[in-house]
Amino acid sequence: MKRVKYENPEGAAPAQGLYSHAARVSAGDLLFVAGQLAVAPDGGVVGKNDFAAQFQCVFDNLGDVLEGLGAGWTDIAKFTTYLVHSQDLEQFMALRADLFPKLFGGDVFPPNTLLMVDRLVKEEFLIEVEAVVAVPGD
Repeated sequence: MKRVKYENPEGAAPAQGLYSHAARVSAGDLLFVAGQLAVAPDGGVVGKNDFAAQFQCVFDNLGDVLEGLGAGWTDIAKFTTYLVHSQDLEQFMALRADLFPKLFGGDVFPPNTLLMVDRLVKEEFLIEVEAVVAVPGD
């Protein structure tokens, strides 16, 4: 049974990117996944000054967390994305447009709030993505 259904209610303004306006979670528990960063297995920063490398690492790390939770990409109810530089926005949109159909197996994606921030926990980080995930209940 699919736990998360993405919805765009009739009468809502068009989404301004690859996201849905809402996610309906029908069963299970909600897990709030901390923001994932471009961190290598040894704890170092991946892709210093390389947005594309950091983007890929962030989603790889999020995928590892999902797998560890027994969840998958379609179990994501909502993303929050933080970018440090507004000039990375166009590249973010292009990278996401390439990656999301592969992850979600179609053209309907979770709600996403995108924020521009002054900096992240370390100056070298350019992107952080957190998620709300629906998993089977105990």
